[in-house]
Amino acid sequence: MVHSSLDTSRAYSPRSVEFFSQENERLGDKGSLESLLHEITGIPVEVFQGKPLIELTIEERMQWVAKRTAKRKEDEAYSLLGIFDLHMPLIYGEGRENAFIRLEREIGEHSKGANIHSNVHWMVPRAINSLFTGRSDLLSRIQRALQSESISAAQCQRRFVITGLGGQGKSEICLQVASLMKQKFWGIFWVDVNKPSTAERDFIAVAKLLGRVIESVPEALQVLATTYRSWLLILDNADDPGFDYQIYFPPGNHGAVLMASRVAECKQYSADAFEALRGLEEEDSKELLLKAAELAPGSWLAYGNQAREVARLLGLHTLALIQAGAYISQGHCQLYQYPEVYQRQRQRLLKYRPKQAQSMYRDVYATFEASADVLEQSQTESARDALRLLQILSMFDSSVLPFQIFEEAWKGCREISQASDEDRGIDEFSRDHVLQLPKLMVPDEDKWDHFRLTEASSLLASLSLATRQDLNGCVGLSMHPLTHAWAKDRQDSKRQGVAWIATGCVLGFSRSNTRMWQTQERRLLPHVLSYLDLKVKKAFDLASKTIITSILLKCGWTLLGMRQDTRLGQLLEDMFLELRQKPDKPSEDLLPLYDLQARSLINLGRNEAARELLEQLIRIRETTQPKTHPDTLTTMSNLAGVLSRQGKYADAEAMNRQTLEIQEEVRGKTHPSTLTTMGNLALVLDRQGKYTDAEAMNRQTLEIKEEVLGKTHPSTLTTMSNLALVLDSQGKYTDTEAMNRQTLEIKEEVLGKTHPDTLTSVYSLAYLLQKKREYKEASLLYQRACTGYNLSLGSEHPITKACVNHYSIMLNSLQESNGI
Repeated sequence: MVHSSLDTSRAYSPRSVEFFSQENERLGDKGSLESLLHEITGIPVEVFQGKPLIELTIEERMQWVAKRTAKRKEDEAYSLLGIFDLHMPLIYGEGRENAFIRLEREIGEHSKGANIHSNVHWMVPRAINSLFTGRSDLLSRIQRALQSESISAAQCQRRFVITGLGGQGKSEICLQVASLMKQKFWGIFWVDVNKPSTAERDFIAVAKLLGRVIESVPEALQVLATTYRSWLLILDNADDPGFDYQIYFPPGNHGAVLMASRVAECKQYSADAFEALRGLEEEDSKELLLKAAELAPGSWLAYGNQAREVARLLGLHTLALIQAGAYISQGHCQLYQYPEVYQRQRQRLLKYRPKQAQSMYRDVYATFEASADVLEQSQTESARDALRLLQILSMFDSSVLPFQIFEEAWKGCREISQASDEDRGIDEFSRDHVLQLPKLMVPDEDKWDHFRLTEASSLLASLSLATRQDLNGCVGLSMHPLTHAWAKDRQDSKRQGVAWIATGCVLGFSRSNTRMWQTQERRLLPHVLSYLDLKVKKAFDLASKTIITSILLKCGWTLLGMRQDTRLGQLLEDMFLELRQKPDKPSEDLLPLYDLQARSLINLGRNEAARELLEQLIRIRETTQPKTHPDTLTTMSNLAGVLSRQGKYADAEAMNRQTLEIQEEVRGKTHPSTLTTMGNLALVLDRQGKYTDAEAMNRQTLEIKEEVLGKTHPSTLTTMSNLALVLDSQGKYTDTEAMNRQTLEIKEEVLGKTHPDTLTSVYSLAYLLQKKREYKEASLLYQRACTGYNLSLGSEHPITKACVNHYSIMLNSLQESNGI
């Protein structure tokens, strides 16, 4: 309850305001509670102390009610009348949007047209490029198409689509539009739709910026559709001709959307407002070239004819002009010499040109090749390193590749080079693999020296062949997709094979640092998938079976850790085919391959097939290895896990206890494998109803893991989840919920929100809340888990089906209880 006495001037806040509880007990006044009021409302303390509201901007006052809700939606607008010192009839029933239309009109009339939008939310990836040139007419046309005269819903959603060849500057135009219109929109949001995963990541970030926690693109689109503010959504890199990008347009009439795409057909998303982008105008092309060449503006007139010849030669292509300018600015040739260099490289380029869209890409590729020729003609070590690095980058994805992967690979190959190759398994690297690495990584020194890598990457960046990136302290290289394609296409099949093997060795050796792969998983995943684009059959033609098998197995274990279950299944199927092996009949020479197959079957939910395979592996190992051998113990542990999943708890407990006894004796009580077996045993005890023993075992395991591995290690998180299950089985729901929420929070930070292990914690928490009858949050969590499982594991996976089933049971129970 609030009592107040007003000042004579309505432009000031009330002079006296007192607050009372529902029981009519005085809580304080606006003076004594000003800090708390500021925290709750966002209103500056100075306002409570008497600062005139007229001294605050329209934008500041609008933000005070940004999160306010009211039983009568019109009141969300009417509540602003006093804040803006306005009079306006109250028409209940007109709806929220009509109320805001009238409010905007009144504010405009009383504040001489001041813009009540301004910019509050700015989610744009980078600043505008200082080299940007021309396109002024297009920029004006886009602004007219996107500009809204009202914060209310328009007759239709305002859209503009830019199509054209990669490298023509579509993204740069979007950046310019965002910068020019910043104060016209309350929010500007940039979403990279190059892949569904990046689109989902960015849309979720948009919703989070708007104060909403969601887990899917449709939910994010609904957030935008129901956000009653003037916003601009930029959809960049819509470059897949087989993808329907309509799913990324928010429903309804609110807001404005600007799309950039290489696909000409995307103009259908805005039939009346689009631009098929071509090369720059000739005068603009000359200016861009001279800027990129870093020639003094005062001398541009003298270079006019030379610049015109180069611009025409390059087809007025934006990226090609920048590349040419970078080549010239580095002192490799004079402007007048560039046509000759270009013509010479164009002839050489014919054997490297892509099979698709040759006439479109030829000019750009020739420009890239002219820059690369500088490296090929150089006799320096850095130039040779740069070319080798370029080949390796072409085997990865074009997104940012962390430099740390090279350092960790160097550390891994150091360990190999100092060890013997005797008794090395087919899944382990040898000195032969060390020899495949680029020379900038040779393990001759006692300490990693990043000098050669830095020099090589700097050379690529100086010629605009790659871009150095620093994201959250992670230094690396990225490439424009077009440059990336050229870097791969310029190599003949033999060179591509050499580059593929070297890249695989970099990946494999770097896996010695498991922590890096855990923390950088989301960034490294696209690189692993891109690397595995090569057909397995072709891979085995590149080198000896020993070298290729170990590389593919390293990739397979990587896919397993990243829970790319379907892709791993495909890889294993192809490997068995090429190695002429039967997946269910293990060969003694290829046991590590079958170990991976067993783990894959477990993750795919094929427990019976996994059990049969593991039992065969144990029988083979019992005749070739002692029971204390690490591989034997790992196989026993995996079999115990499968037995538990099949409900054979007594057998699982016996197997776990046998394994644990050997591990404690051979490896010690704090060894990670020993701790894993302790966790598995605790899980089996829980499933048999031996809750006291299970809880004690879990707490003991958790204590050791937190000390040895750390609180954020995935294995520690697994034990936390298991402990939560035991607590739940005992009806200790408060403790269970606390443990589940703590585990989920850490997993979201370490593994990401869409990782299957994270989703398992979401699923567990939903199930618990369902039992506690907290149906609203349980429903949201179930939706998130079901959607995530469906995307990552597939609709037919047992875990997905179980989650959907529990969610359906809850919904059916609610409907029955409500008489629906």
